[in-house]
Amino acid sequence: MSGNPRVLIVDDHPINRRLPARVLRAKGWECEEAENGEEALAKLSAARFDAVLLDIGLPDISGYEVCLRIRANPALKCVWVVAYTALASSEVAPLASGFNGLLIKPITPDQLFDALKGVQKQYAAGCEAP
Repeated sequence: MSGNPRVLIVDDHPINRRLPARVLRAKGWECEEAENGEEALAKLSAARFDAVLLDIGLPDISGYEVCLRIRANPALKCVWVVAYTALASSEVAPLASGFNGLLIKPITPDQLFDALKGVQKQYAAGCEAP
């Protein structure tokens, strides 16, 4: 991974995008936001991202479906995808659906950075973004 890590924050509620973006930017991350699944997939096709914080309950297509589409795209194999949800009952399903991690809202900065630690590990292990 060269340069600052880039994350796409996908949530239909603006505050749920802005708060993690503010925390991440303060630590040097580059952040973009998307308010639904289709917008997220379009942004992922147009630019390189190292990670995605992905709400499960999106208004158009579910975060599960977005994650499945990310995992089906070989060009996105190195993207670290974290389920970002308020649904505590979703603890097991996201990891079985191809997500790399789980954040249950509300989150703390420490939880956010813990969930994204795998980004650096993945690249250290030899994964290169397209």
